[in-house]
Amino acid sequence: MAKDVDLSSREWLDIVFEGKNKDFGAYELRNESAKRHNKSVIFTLIGIIAVAALAWGWSKYNSYMTEKRLAEEKARQEALAKQMEKELEEEMEDEPEYIEPEKEEVVQEDIQNSQKVTELNIVADELVKEPPKTQEQLKEDERQVGAVDEDKGTNDITKDVVKVDQTVVEVKEPPKPVEEKPKPEPKPKEEEVFKSAAHMPSFPGGDAALMSFINKNIKYPQVAQDNGVQGKVIVQFVVEKDGKVGEVKVARGVDKDLDREAVRVCKMLPKFSPGRNAVGDPVRVWYTLPVTFKLQGVN
Repeated sequence: MAKDVDLSSREWLDIVFEGKNKDFGAYELRNESAKRHNKSVIFTLIGIIAVAALAWGWSKYNSYMTEKRLAEEKARQEALAKQMEKELEEEMEDEPEYIEPEKEEVVQEDIQNSQKVTELNIVADELVKEPPKTQEQLKEDERQVGAVDEDKGTNDITKDVVKVDQTVVEVKEPPKPVEEKPKPEPKPKEEEVFKSAAHMPSFPGGDAALMSFINKNIKYPQVAQDNGVQGKVIVQFVVEKDGKVGEVKVARGVDKDLDREAVRVCKMLPKFSPGRNAVGDPVRVWYTLPVTFKLQGVN
């Protein structure tokens, strides 16, 4: 067969169906196959072009909206800055203007008038018993007075004793700092235990495996057997986030021995598949389990 033979051509189709019933349907299908293939290719190309155009248009729209939001935010920031600047200017205008107080001019005459004037009294010589001391003598007297030992005193009544007031300053010790006792650290808050969850805890192997574990490990208390005590103990326990059995308590008891045995077996339970909330995170959940004690031959 030549390599350049067109298998979809009409001539090749006539050769294949030569001497056969062309009205059966296969002939028409083969005859129209080329058209169908061409249409499918065209529609596929149109679909690809449409999807690409939509993607391009969507990206352009997102870019436009992003630029628009940035421009609006920039305009809002500028308006806010102008408003704050305007308010600041108004506050500056409302503040009272500081006026520096005027300094009083001191007149030289006032200074002269305020100075003390020593008046000289002129008397006759016979009335002067002792000539007045000169300035040098006065200074010498002051030095002598200053040299007097105040603690020892002096017998000369003509000399003045200068007394110096002494001020005793009592120095108090600073108060000792009070040692603050360290505050106890707050206890960590326990996570909430839910009564139900979107996905409740499950025992590996299902309820049948759970009941099998209970029946295999439970031991009927001898005292209860001797007294013919039987009944159903309702036990509740917490399935932790890691699947372990946590707190165990009796919700409805029958007898103290039966209750104690039911709690003991529940504490032996292996890990559950933990309960989970609606988003799939593990949570702590209360699990209720009835444990039945029944004696053979006793109704």
